[in-house]
Amino acid sequence: MTREEAEKRVAELRKILWENSRRYYVENNPTMSDYEYDTLMHELEGIEAVYPELITPDSPTQKVGSDLEGAEREKAKIANAEDGIKTDFAQYPHRYPMLSLGNTYSIGEVEDFASRVSKALEGRVFTYSCELKFDGTAICLTYRDGKLFRALTRGDGIIGDDVTENVRHIRNIPTILKGGSWPEEFEIRGEILMPYKSFEALNKEREEDEEAPFANPRNAASGSLKLHDPKEVGRRGLWCTLYHIPSDNVDFDTHSHALDAAESWGLPVSDKRRICHDIKEIEEYISYWGEHRKDLPYATDGIVIKVNEMAFQRELGFTAKFPRWAVAYKYKPEQALTKLRFISYQVGRTGAVTPVANLDPVQLSGTLVKRATLNNADQMALLDIHVGDYVYVEKGGEIIPKITGVEKSRRPVGASLPDFPKVCPDCGTPLVKAEDEAKWFCPNVDGCPTQIKGRLIHFLSRKAMNVIAGDATVEQMYDSGMVRTPADFYDLRKRDLLQLEGWKERSAQRFLDSLEKSKSVTFDHVLFALGIRFVGESTAKEIAAHFGDIDSIAAASKEQLLEVEDVGEVIAQSVCDYFSDEKHLIEIQRLKADGLKFSMEKAEENVSAVLEGKTIVISGNFSISRDEMKLLVAKNGGKNSSSVSGKTSYLLAGSKPGPEKLKKAAELGVPVIGEEEFRKMLPSLEGAQSGQSDGPENGPKENIPEDGWDGIEEEPNLFDGI
Repeated sequence: MTREEAEKRVAELRKILWENSRRYYVENNPTMSDYEYDTLMHELEGIEAVYPELITPDSPTQKVGSDLEGAEREKAKIANAEDGIKTDFAQYPHRYPMLSLGNTYSIGEVEDFASRVSKALEGRVFTYSCELKFDGTAICLTYRDGKLFRALTRGDGIIGDDVTENVRHIRNIPTILKGGSWPEEFEIRGEILMPYKSFEALNKEREEDEEAPFANPRNAASGSLKLHDPKEVGRRGLWCTLYHIPSDNVDFDTHSHALDAAESWGLPVSDKRRICHDIKEIEEYISYWGEHRKDLPYATDGIVIKVNEMAFQRELGFTAKFPRWAVAYKYKPEQALTKLRFISYQVGRTGAVTPVANLDPVQLSGTLVKRATLNNADQMALLDIHVGDYVYVEKGGEIIPKITGVEKSRRPVGASLPDFPKVCPDCGTPLVKAEDEAKWFCPNVDGCPTQIKGRLIHFLSRKAMNVIAGDATVEQMYDSGMVRTPADFYDLRKRDLLQLEGWKERSAQRFLDSLEKSKSVTFDHVLFALGIRFVGESTAKEIAAHFGDIDSIAAASKEQLLEVEDVGEVIAQSVCDYFSDEKHLIEIQRLKADGLKFSMEKAEENVSAVLEGKTIVISGNFSISRDEMKLLVAKNGGKNSSSVSGKTSYLLAGSKPGPEKLKKAAELGVPVIGEEEFRKMLPSLEGAQSGQSDGPENGPKENIPEDGWDGIEEEPNLFDGI
């Protein structure tokens, strides 16, 4: 390869790797497998080794992937808001950088690692700690005086998101340590996992609610860790395994002894680790778990091999990206080759058209795979997939089938490119695609049968109106002509239902009772049930709390909608578009007449008048949400404003306040106060009355709810006698 060819290939590889890194860390939606990513990374490392002058500080080989890139977080904000995922956590620096691990799929390269370490240590005797490599999302916990003080995500390795309140609701993470031999303050790092049982239950819920399922447990764990509602985090059934204490003030001679101590303090560490003395024992460990890891209740994708002696770890040190004293051996994903028979196209509730590959049945990871999603037309083009091709199928996180490649050597003569439909497969309307979107959509929102039925199913779903009715019930009612809009459900009478095939007196009454009960559902759930595009459960709650009633939302300008936490340009425009449609306004009037709640419950009376006559502008992140902070202002007699002016009494600034607001406050001489100073202005009991969460500075909470856990069983001790 010439230098010119190398330069061109390096640019191509960096673009691909950074794009997938963004999808992995920011969107929780990678488009390539770990193996594909690692193969490209190794190719880039090889080229940079030959041409070191091409290495730059921002190369993926020199920098840890990050979920903190500002512009990229904005791109992911819409999708995350639909899922209730928060994007504006407070951020703190890591005391010690959170680095990645060098990895390999080759036993030979593990042998090379062992040889390099032995040579660097000049023949001194040492051991290895071999552990499972968990496929979750990294977490760093800090304990102070035996209490959980702070929990940070990896972030960019230097700074992480503060997810302390969410972590307090993960069942096996203690907020208070046992015993008393722990250091005054220390960090411990590990992985937040979503066990298969919880993952399958979550995806089943999402499919019932017409939401896209998570591709694998890792993505589900990462998204769940950043939810707005800590109680919902608890209900997701997350699990934690801890594997490294980096703190200098924890004095242990070996890594293994440090983890033994952590276990004695009540911290969750894996019992699957083993001390190995040579490469032969390492290879036995790798081989054993290559066969038995499928029996574990959570996803693993490899083995981590670490020098066990802490003094030798310090001596070996780090590169810019990896510790020199550890390496990860990753198992190649199980793959099957099978024939693509045909591609079908499904229309979803939002009108998105998704291609689905229909395959010759093939066994993969213990199940028979017949279908796999192709996501969108762009992915089909990237794969260069033809009807009749033999394709490679893997299971993402060993759960969801995914086509990762085409065996072009077996392509039949005359195999044709799939013809992505130009019109909706259901209603025949020409499809459209926005410039910045990958999916094609049917724009016939109110006339496409699949979309109509999808919205009706969504309206009745558990997270919306919570009416007892399945997809088949809605299909039956639609096909009979009984329902076309949600308000039609409330016009149904028992005699109408008894005309439907299979309906009896009892089932009809049960459905009607459930409909009647739905009239007590709170306004935020009703707003979510309307099915406004991009307005997920969490966003509906934020909008409802901000405006208070449906009429205020309908009258709101785009600029006013943008004042709501987690509402960006696209969501605000979608809400404006929805309420500008006369059909939707008529539907809402019908639902109002049916008795549904279209306003928030009457607010509590003010608890004080200490802020009477004060106008306060709120900016930045706080220990509670901005809407809760605004409620706190209002409950104490103050007035909230969205912009700084000469009438502003205070700019209340949390972490990461808006620079323009700070600048304006300085120009006008408006006092800038922080959350602590603000709370001192309030009555002493106000923190409790406002529902303030215990932040890291307020000590641990022990009132984690016992209900809602997924009942994860203790993992079996499979490691025996090797």
